[in-house]
Amino acid sequence: METKELLHIVAKSCDDKHAENMIALDMKGISFIADYFLICEGTNERQVQAIAKGIKDSLAEKGLNVDRIEGLEHARWVLVDLGSIVCHVFHKDERSYYNLERLWGDAPQVPLQIGQEG
Repeated sequence: METKELLHIVAKSCDDKHAENMIALDMKGISFIADYFLICEGTNERQVQAIAKGIKDSLAEKGLNVDRIEGLEHARWVLVDLGSIVCHVFHKDERSYYNLERLWGDAPQVPLQIGQEG
């Protein structure tokens, strides 16, 4: 599966769980960690956990695995590692504090067509 297709699946999964303020950053040539960062937030701990678990479930339906999930217990900043994509699911109170968008300000944003198939 191509990385862009995987990014679409993950973004749709986040959207299905009502993740807010979702953005994708193209990290190629900027960081060796991943090709893309997907950043979103939930309004409370339960929603943050539901978003992260939703990603895992969506990928499992397609026969894919999550490499690692960190921070699920406290649900303030959950990191879902998919290898070529790292999804950062923040509690809304934490997101502005860490401000990854500013930290990785050189990374171009990738348009996400949520709700559109293709």
